[in-house]
Amino acid sequence: MRSKFPALRHGTAFFDSPGGTQTPLAVGDAIRDALTQPVANHGAVTQAERNATEIVNRCRSALGDFLNIASDTIIFGRSATALTFDLARVISRAWRSGDEAVVTRLDYNSNVQPWLVAAERTGAVVRWVDFDPVSGELPVAAVVEQLSDRTRLVAVTAASNVIGTKPNIMRIADAVHAVGALLYVDGVHCSAHALVDVPSLGADFFTCSPYKSLGPHCAAVTGRLELLQALFPDKVAVSPNAVPERFELGTLPYELMAGTAATIDFLADIAPEGSTRRDRLESSMRAIDDHETGLREVIEGGLAQFEQITVHSGAAERTPYNSREDADRLLNCVADFFSDA
Repeated sequence: MRSKFPALRHGTAFFDSPGGTQTPLAVGDAIRDALTQPVANHGAVTQAERNATEIVNRCRSALGDFLNIASDTIIFGRSATALTFDLARVISRAWRSGDEAVVTRLDYNSNVQPWLVAAERTGAVVRWVDFDPVSGELPVAAVVEQLSDRTRLVAVTAASNVIGTKPNIMRIADAVHAVGALLYVDGVHCSAHALVDVPSLGADFFTCSPYKSLGPHCAAVTGRLELLQALFPDKVAVSPNAVPERFELGTLPYELMAGTAATIDFLADIAPEGSTRRDRLESSMRAIDDHETGLREVIEGGLAQFEQITVHSGAAERTPYNSREDADRLLNCVADFFSDA
């Protein structure tokens, strides 16, 4: 596996997750091939148009399998931050003075600032949800406490990219929908460590970024089709009015879309089991989880030996994902190792 990543040839380990992950050769090859073959605005007349169309379709299909969603609900863009700002502008057009938006202090700023800007522009009230600094948890009750009949949207992370906490998105979604509000979930960190099933989460919108998962620097956001069909962003008159194209302004970055499809195929082939790409992704992401959880258990056990160090990542569910059964198994392995040593 290591030999597939040119960046690792000199033995350096990169702990710069805000800058993304390192990229395998297969992804670089896909980007190069997309750039060096005939390509134009996607269509069906010329070979260049057909090449572009094939790239777009492959990318949407791969992301559909990655998130378990319909491929025609995927909006492709430059970054999760940019996409969230784009959607915040159009979603908040219906907000009025006194309406409320809920954000959390567990979230990265890209899922906070767009909603703060939208609230300031529309006169909406911003309500904040705090996480427990001792346990690292974001209790569902803390979110519920901030909800009211004036709540229009709740923005929350599926996993903190600082301390790894994975809030209970399904229960939060139930509470948010009970007051008639929308749930916008930042899945950038979560989708890099565990296979995501967006429909089962109950999210109305969900973002991910391939560059967190061995891919190129770009992002995608999905939303429930009926919601996307009811939103009309600013765009030039000649651009398509269909979903999702109405949200994708200008010429698409075909090389990045080709790299994204290659990234998802690469992930699916790490430990493939089953007949479909979704099946292979499930088994591969499970293998990745097991490996990462083992590494986390080792480093947390080591850090616990130092009185000078406080580990703030302590939520019951956190990335890398682990179940109680996995944790017990790994702790037993560690105990056996030290007893043998």
